[in-house]
Amino acid sequence: MLGALARLRGRDIELKSPTEIEAMRAAGAVVAAALAAVSEQAKPGVSTAELDAVAEQVIRDAGAVPSFLGYHGFPASICASVNDRIVHGIPSASDVLAEGDLISVDCGAILDGWHGDSAVTIAVGSVSEADLALSKACEAAMWAGIEAVRPGGRLTDISYAIQEACKAAAIADRADYGIVAEYGGHGIGTSMHMDPFLPNHGEPGKGPKLVPGMALAIEPMLTAGDPETRELEDGWTVVTESGSRAVHWEHTVAVTERGHSVLTLPA
Repeated sequence: MLGALARLRGRDIELKSPTEIEAMRAAGAVVAAALAAVSEQAKPGVSTAELDAVAEQVIRDAGAVPSFLGYHGFPASICASVNDRIVHGIPSASDVLAEGDLISVDCGAILDGWHGDSAVTIAVGSVSEADLALSKACEAAMWAGIEAVRPGGRLTDISYAIQEACKAAAIADRADYGIVAEYGGHGIGTSMHMDPFLPNHGEPGKGPKLVPGMALAIEPMLTAGDPETRELEDGWTVVTESGSRAVHWEHTVAVTERGHSVLTLPA
């Protein structure tokens, strides 16, 4: 069976067989390997273009193809978003990492027609405690969303779990964290972006029912303050309007008969 499309509450949502989910896991492992290599190389003095080359080499060596390269004209294999850049940052030879930077790296790969998609935020050298706390809060919110994935649940159960985890972290850290509302997670499988769109905030119990065979990219983005955004003139890079720092974490997750399975973990 090749990625059957089911009509769920007016949306074309691709349902995968267990074999197809395993094919997605193989693609996800390639993404995990690329992100691990980038994380190892993300040091002061290294350009984001160099990190892009590292990721592309890992992906191609695995027999896969970068999902992002050429996607709607995007010119690179990773999105490299430094400090106040939230998402879709374009790697550049002139964009050189410095001590104390935060860089969010989003990466995708296609293997045998199936997509994997994941993102991490990397601390470059010695980073402030506030920035580390921001990144930790975003990663924890991602995992809270993942834990909300279970058959019979609703899509916005994930959104609510992310939202509440962010609120709890803000209280614990005595910080003002903002959830980026304009961007969120998505269905994934034979294409990188598919129905349904997954908001990172909202009330539970709404949206399509979660059923085995669905695959979702779960990806909260947090800011250290006001989450208002703007897009740069390059037509891709999204930054915080206030100049505050931003972070981004993501995993591809499948709904299973027993709960969920994360598909972008290392092999």
